Amino acid sequence: MTAFAWRVTGTSPIHVRTVLMDHGVTRTFLKKVKFHGGIVTLDGVEVRVIAMANPGQTVGLQLPPEQANDHVSTSFAPLEILYEDPHFLVVNKPAGMASVPSHLYPDDTLANRVKGHLTAIKADSTVTHIVTRLDRETSGAVIFAKHHFAHSILDKQLKLHQLDKRYVAVAAGVVAPRHQLVTAPIGRATGSFIKRAVRPDGRQAKTELRVVAQSQTASLLAVRLHTGRTHQIRVHCESIGHPLLGDWLYGTTTNPWIHRQALHCARLSFYEPFVQRWVTCYAPLPSDMARVIQHEIYDNNIR
Repeated sequence: MTAFAWRVTGTSPIHVRTVLMDHGVTRTFLKKVKFHGGIVTLDGVEVRVIAMANPGQTVGLQLPPEQANDHVSTSFAPLEILYEDPHFLVVNKPAGMASVPSHLYPDDTLANRVKGHLTAIKADSTVTHIVTRLDRETSGAVIFAKHHFAHSILDKQLKLHQLDKRYVAVAAGVVAPRHQLVTAPIGRATGSFIKRAVRPDGRQAKTELRVVAQSQTASLLAVRLHTGRTHQIRVHCESIGHPLLGDWLYGTTTNPWIHRQALHCARLSFYEPFVQRWVTCYAPLPSDMARVIQHEIYDNNIR
């Protein structure tokens, strides 16, 4: 079982709960530890979290066992790993692959392949804790946690907007102004289970767009997400009159250079508390994205 230990610092006694929370254990996760078989110790002796710890003592945390999900089958197909340590895994998702299984895509999703990887390396748990998801036709960096404590840490970073995702996109037309913040709320489109739309009763959403290069017909965008709504970049670009090239759901026509929405998660940054440093991962630009950028931007009177 995965276990952690932290030495108590300072000059005064402190609650064990405070030590745990200072190291990223949330109140929600403490409940999971208490009710699902986790153990909290002080100098190796099991204690309640209200116990007092003195400077120099060691607070330990043994994670509760995780129940394997039999509904996620194991796939040993190739997986492009961008970063891995004992707690986190960042992979490069190809376009056309779903992030998690569904009735439409039950067997060969990113989660299935990650489960195969965790099985192959004999990880303590093969539960696939996906933290960030991408649409099936969007490529790029996706992060998984290897245990539920790591997952809870990244969930908190998401809520605090510390987990930073940057995208490359190609939008139709000349986007102006060249730097803008789109804040239109997003909800489910009327009459559709899949499609989303800007609507006043939607959830708050914020997308930062910066034009990197433009031609007479298209704009190369650097995109930063400040929230994580379904189809957010696609919906916000469509809402300002510049749908992504190749986006059949929100655009009007297909594109000869790319047969999906021109969207790629190129960079992902997060704080790795177990090694106390920031980790930044870069996902290489796929060939179809490079092709559409070349033909629509650089071969078409860039300005």
